Amino acid sequence: MRDLRIIFMGTPEFAVVSLKALVESKYNVVGVITAADKPRGRGQKTTSSPVKEFAIEAGIPVLQPTNLKSPDFQEELKTYRANLYVVVAFRMLPEAVWSLPEYGTFNLHASLLPQYRGAAPINWAIINGEKETGVTTFFIKHEIDTGSVIFQEKEPINENDNAGTLYERLMHKGAGLVVKTVGAIKEDDFSLSTQTGDGELKHAPKIFKEDCEIDWSRSAEKIRNFVRGLSPYPAAWTKFNDQQYKIFEVVKTGEKSLAQPGEFFTDGKTFLKINSTDEVLSITDLQLEGKKRMDIEDFLRGYSV
Repeated sequence: MRDLRIIFMGTPEFAVVSLKALVESKYNVVGVITAADKPRGRGQKTTSSPVKEFAIEAGIPVLQPTNLKSPDFQEELKTYRANLYVVVAFRMLPEAVWSLPEYGTFNLHASLLPQYRGAAPINWAIINGEKETGVTTFFIKHEIDTGSVIFQEKEPINENDNAGTLYERLMHKGAGLVVKTVGAIKEDDFSLSTQTGDGELKHAPKIFKEDCEIDWSRSAEKIRNFVRGLSPYPAAWTKFNDQQYKIFEVVKTGEKSLAQPGEFFTDGKTFLKINSTDEVLSITDLQLEGKKRMDIEDFLRGYSV
């Protein structure tokens, strides 16, 4: 049995659940590496990452390097004498960092690798209409998300899942897989498998605002998947009468229309419908730029389209 000294690396809420699970499982987390504090929100108040906040509460030392390649940072890292690094939702590591620990550096990824390598696997799996995804732990190597797989667990994608609901489930499933992986490494009881994909590999690149505009000339099902794959964040968007709206949910109505894709119609009270290439969609949850998010009836009570 190995005596583990763990450094945990992560930044957002998704990573906190894994760190908390390790602490509650009594693993020896000797340090945490997370992003530097930065201004957030409308007031631009300087705030810490969720991982830092949890680490401080748990009494774990925190490092916030701005440059992972800095010799000073790497020398400080060595003083922790960690022999396993665990990475969850963190940035790319230089080889000089991930190759340091005796038992390696493993990462948690929110897909069934090798499918959906990249920064936004949860979003892209839904956008592409997948029925199943999962979580993977793998040892880091040079090419991003390509290392040897330690464990995988599958998770169904439900018909009405959006990125938020799937994120929540994978966050907790991933935490369990992190604990399982650390336990296997502690016992030196695991086997590795090489990532091999059957057929076309689908990728999950980072999503920018310009990628989120809805193309109403697509089918209703593809538009619905696009909207739910970006809901609640970063959110699909469109324009009506030169005003920009975030769209969080659309429902297929089964209705046909002779209108052109992108043409919309409303009774001004209960519905806002828009045409795709094959059937009419009803927008049920939206947000006018600069205003709060509303369901369609509340929105139409206060605004006209």
